[in-house]
Amino acid sequence: MTEQTPAAPALRRVVVAVAPNGGRKTKADHPALPTSADELARTAAECLERGASMIHLHVRRPDGGPLLDAEAYRFVIARICQTVGDRIVVQITSEAMGRYSPAQQRTVILATNPEAVSLALRELAPDEADEKDFGLFLGKLKQMSIWPQFILYTPEEARRFASMQKRGLIPFETPAVLFVLGRFSLLRTAAPVDLLPFIAPDMPRFSFWSVCAFGRREAACAAAAALFGGHARVGFENNVMLPTGEQAASNADLVASAARALKALGMVTQNADGLREQIAAAIR
Repeated sequence: MTEQTPAAPALRRVVVAVAPNGGRKTKADHPALPTSADELARTAAECLERGASMIHLHVRRPDGGPLLDAEAYRFVIARICQTVGDRIVVQITSEAMGRYSPAQQRTVILATNPEAVSLALRELAPDEADEKDFGLFLGKLKQMSIWPQFILYTPEEARRFASMQKRGLIPFETPAVLFVLGRFSLLRTAAPVDLLPFIAPDMPRFSFWSVCAFGRREAACAAAAALFGGHARVGFENNVMLPTGEQAASNADLVASAARALKALGMVTQNADGLREQIAAAIR
């Protein structure tokens, strides 16, 4: 009788999103920073091949400044889709950049009707008085099958978000959140230990969470998140350096660096189809 070899367990799949430009950096920060539709489409294709399943999209004004505009978003999204089809999830940002009110942010998102959007809790519901309008807006997103990811900058914001969820203001049973490690304004380089306050024993638990991290320890932070069951966002928006301290040549290099770290831990990157299965479950 031949002994059966047990099947190898399936490798854990980790979502790696790429944030290729942000709203603040310019080509003076890195000459390969993508800002035009063609540059963003090319970046999406390069990062897809290295393991990214989602691109986090900022668009710019002609002078290079930050912009929230539905027409501009739709144009760039169309260009990305022409280049890579549906092989990557496109997430737009709603970041105000000190220019746009919560009402303007909501209007642009609904007019764009994207597949996914990132929402900073501190911008769209800065105070308790804003929570009702925020909840109504989220209801519209759910009706339109737009997947939101909620950006949380501090553990206190995570607690507040969990409280809003308990009070029925968040109409998603399994909301996706993004923990931000480090700070742009303080040029504070993040480290994996910065994740610990967000996942401490007394903190609320979220079934789908990711991290983004400022500085060259970005890949290490991504790996730490994966070890604890999370996902990651990398890219020039937060970091232009490789773990070695050398400047990355492209966003794709940063995606590849994160993918290598995951592979060393016995994990693999998730693809867009797998991510969309998770999205479908989250927004139904």
